[in-house]
Amino acid sequence: MKVGFISLGCNKNLVDTEKTIALFQKHQYTIVNNPEEAEVIVINTCGFIESAKEEAINTILEMAEYKEENCKYLIVMGCLAKRYKKELEKAIPEVDLYIPYGSYDTLWEQIEQLIEPSKKMPQKLSQKVPQKAQQKVEPFEELIERTITTGENYAYLKIADGCSNCCTYCAIPKIRGILKSRTIENILQEAELLAQKGYKEIILTAQDTTKYGIDIYGKPMLATLLEKLCQIKQIKWIRFLYAYPETITDELIKVIKQNPKICHYFDIPIQHISNNVLKKMNRQSSGQSIRMLIQKLRKELPDVILRTTVMLGFPGETKKDFEELYQFLKEARFEKLGAFSYSKEEGTAAYSLAGQVHPSTKKSRYNKIMELQKQISKENLENKIENEVEVMIEGLTKKGKYYFGRSYMDVPEIDGVIYIPNNQELKIGEIVNCKITKVTEYDLIGKII
Repeated sequence: MKVGFISLGCNKNLVDTEKTIALFQKHQYTIVNNPEEAEVIVINTCGFIESAKEEAINTILEMAEYKEENCKYLIVMGCLAKRYKKELEKAIPEVDLYIPYGSYDTLWEQIEQLIEPSKKMPQKLSQKVPQKAQQKVEPFEELIERTITTGENYAYLKIADGCSNCCTYCAIPKIRGILKSRTIENILQEAELLAQKGYKEIILTAQDTTKYGIDIYGKPMLATLLEKLCQIKQIKWIRFLYAYPETITDELIKVIKQNPKICHYFDIPIQHISNNVLKKMNRQSSGQSIRMLIQKLRKELPDVILRTTVMLGFPGETKKDFEELYQFLKEARFEKLGAFSYSKEEGTAAYSLAGQVHPSTKKSRYNKIMELQKQISKENLENKIENEVEVMIEGLTKKGKYYFGRSYMDVPEIDGVIYIPNNQELKIGEIVNCKITKVTEYDLIGKII
């Protein structure tokens, strides 16, 4: 039977999708990319904010149309299914199975009951059965076998799930629960396997990577984990995403300075700089501590690339709060920046807060921030001209005029790329030394040294 997959939302969702693909392959299903060929279509959904929910519902409805043709089973999994399972079952009955996040440990049993109901399911073992006779089922989060869908160069490695920060605007703790870290041993086992398969870049991901390990080791263990990962010879680059400012410690900075494999790249979702807004968001950092951290990172790692995310129009955000954020971003000059408007999410503490900002004001503030960042980004890129960087080759442009790749400065699918004229044959995954010669709006052009 042929199965097609669609993965929406974050890279943590993508890792779950890759594990699910591997489960289907293990049970002799054929994976296809064309939904017209698929007899089973699996959609892994995001339900974080309004735009993500709309995308997920539109995708489900679009895929449901294939049930009139070749598709026999439509399966929806993920965060949207966790958040709105009952509502979805009534609204979109074309879906044959909803698998909410949180029930993944029985994911395959649920799928088999749908697709092969005649197959005799294994009965639950009695507690009286000797422990040795019981078959151990590995929890979904600890599975290390998955089918990488991100090409030949890099793979995401999820080190934890859930979040215990409880920001007032965020539904993640309600969807994915509190922080649940994997053990260092389990992570290293997966990293070794990825390295053996030829992946040169490992990207650590979690909702909050810098709090990794607090729940099982009693303290943040990201620095320790990074040191151990650096010992895997085949891995060339290691980077981590979503580093919350309050847990970027001196120890972590020191480990990054001492290990050349770790990319000097920090993705720090500050959300805001105004203490008034940060307090209402229940963020653990202050405007002052964020400013001091940015200064420290620039001083300790002069070539550091800083990315951040900010939220516009949070309830109670005044014109003064916004202007403070605008001025801060103008001074901090983040190399990369993402912005989004506050989304009023039911079940969150901010849902009923007074001072909801008008949608047109949110949009205006968003546009102003993005226009500022567009100029800052261009100037930052121009400052890279004549710099020398290592570039990992990822492919050729359609017309074959340029190779393109990434340096330590770029996260795949989010940031820009570096184009290199096709003057000599290069291999995918090859790492070349390159001098930056020109810039475009968000990308760089270079030549091999």
